[in-house]
Amino acid sequence: MNKLEILYEDNHIIAINKKPSDIVQGDKTGDTPLSDFVKQYIKQKYKKPGDVFIGTVHRIDRPVSGIVLFAKTSKALTRLNQMFQGKEIQKTYWAVVKNKPQSSSGKLIHYLIKNEAKNISKAFDKEMKGALRAELDYKLIASSDNYYLLEIKPHTGRHHQIRVQLSKIGCPIKGDLKYGFNRSNKDASIHLHARKVEFIHPVKKEPVIIIAPPPNEVLWNEFLKMISG
Repeated sequence: MNKLEILYEDNHIIAINKKPSDIVQGDKTGDTPLSDFVKQYIKQKYKKPGDVFIGTVHRIDRPVSGIVLFAKTSKALTRLNQMFQGKEIQKTYWAVVKNKPQSSSGKLIHYLIKNEAKNISKAFDKEMKGALRAELDYKLIASSDNYYLLEIKPHTGRHHQIRVQLSKIGCPIKGDLKYGFNRSNKDASIHLHARKVEFIHPVKKEPVIIIAPPPNEVLWNEFLKMISG
């Protein structure tokens, strides 16, 4: 069984720190999705007979690491879905990029068109027919000899949004061949990590802040050391 890194769990919600190789929900690869491993874990831990309910609230791309929230009850799932739609859940990502952005912080607004056949999005500076507005804030928080660590707060949830928007300003994410980085990471991951989520608990109505350590890997470790320094 896949060893889960559980960041938070109560009766209603479970948050997992996803490894870059995991898929959140089943796809054409036929690989076992994270949601199934979470079901297995709950079934074993609580000795539940029959089917276990797990609701997938949101997804992050397969090569991306970090926080994925699942609902353990249908009530929590409905409320969390509403909260995501109402932008009541704040997400913070970390991205390691090759080039330093022109400004050390700023807001990016682009218009994205998704190519379904190639599973890729293209960013435009101006509104286009069929394009969806994508918005994020970024801030440079550390730099090494060859790379820069950006903290990103997306305000919309578009397909590959962070990847395509950073690529558009000349800052492709390390390992992201799809969006202009020149070589892949050995494990097929990209250096994009869902670092933090903040929200009001859908049932208990208390503030929840969940933080995920990035993968145990040389570059991530170097940046972590700089920040916690």
